[in-house]
Amino acid sequence: MMDVIIDTDPGHDDALAIMLAVKSKKFRIHMISTVAGNSIIENTLRNASYILGLLGRKDIPLCSGAEKPLKRELIQAVVHGKSGLEGIDPKIETDIAGDAVDKIISVVNGNPGKITLIALGPLTNVATAILKDPQSMSKLKEMVIMGGAINVPGNKFGVSEFNMFVDPEAADIVFGFGVKKTLVPLDACNHVILQLEDFEKMKDSKLYAPVMAMMKPYIKNIFEDLEVKGALMYDPLTVYALLNPDACKFRIYNIKVDTGGDKRRGKIIAEPRNNDARDTFVAEYISCESFKEDFIKIIKD
Repeated sequence: MMDVIIDTDPGHDDALAIMLAVKSKKFRIHMISTVAGNSIIENTLRNASYILGLLGRKDIPLCSGAEKPLKRELIQAVVHGKSGLEGIDPKIETDIAGDAVDKIISVVNGNPGKITLIALGPLTNVATAILKDPQSMSKLKEMVIMGGAINVPGNKFGVSEFNMFVDPEAADIVFGFGVKKTLVPLDACNHVILQLEDFEKMKDSKLYAPVMAMMKPYIKNIFEDLEVKGALMYDPLTVYALLNPDACKFRIYNIKVDTGGDKRRGKIIAEPRNNDARDTFVAEYISCESFKEDFIKIIKD
C-alpha cells in the first residue's frame, strides 16, 4: 500500500480523483490538503469534505491551505461553476484553519522516504512547504503532479495549463526542488474524455447519483469553455498513473516554468534529459482504454 498526501482544489475531476484514490484501496492517505484554484479555499475545503463524507472516509485528516497564489491574485476556473462542484453545490460547514503547510511538513518528516505527494491543483501549498522547511520536504519519496502542457496547446491562452497559470512562481519552485517528480500534463490527458454513457455503467453504485449530478454541468461547462465534448479526466489520470504505470509512457525532462506576463505565464519550458535529481518523469501518454475500464470498475464497487 502506498503512503500518500493529496493536495487538491475540488473541482469535479478532483472529486473523481479522490474517489479513485479511496476506492482503489491501494493508498494509505495520511491527509488531504486543499488549496485555492478551481474555486476559493472555502469551497475547495467544503467540496473535499463532502466527497470524503460520500465515501464514508471522514477519518482521513482534512485541512485547508493557501487562499491565494504566492505573488498573484487568484484566478478561478470556469468549468466547475461558482461552488467549484456545480451540480452538487454542497451546503456543509468547514473550519478554515489554514494549517495545511505545517501538517504536510509534519507528515513528511514523520515518514521519511515513504510519502508520495499527489498534487492536483496549483502548487502553492507545496511550494510554501518547500520554502518553509526544505530539509523535511527533501524526505518525500516522490511528487506526482497534474499540470502543464509540453508538446500540446495549453488551456489558458493556448500556451499554459490552468494549474501552472494560477501560480507559476510556486510551480517553478517545485520543479526546481531536488526530489523525484512525475508530471501528468495535458499531453497525456487531452485524449481521455468520458461521456455520460460511460458513467451509466456505474448505475448500481451508491456513487452513481452524485457522480451523474456532477458530470452533467461539468460536461456542459467544458463544451462552452473549451469546445470539448465530454468530461476531461485530468486529476483522475494523475492518480491512475500511480495505480497503473504500465498504461503510461514516460520521458524525462528538465522543467522550468515561465513566470512572466499574462500571455506566457505558466508556460512549461521542457528540455529532454537523462535523469538528474531535479528532472521530472513526464507522462506523455496514458491509455484511454485502460483508464476507462479500470476507473469505472474501481469507483462503482
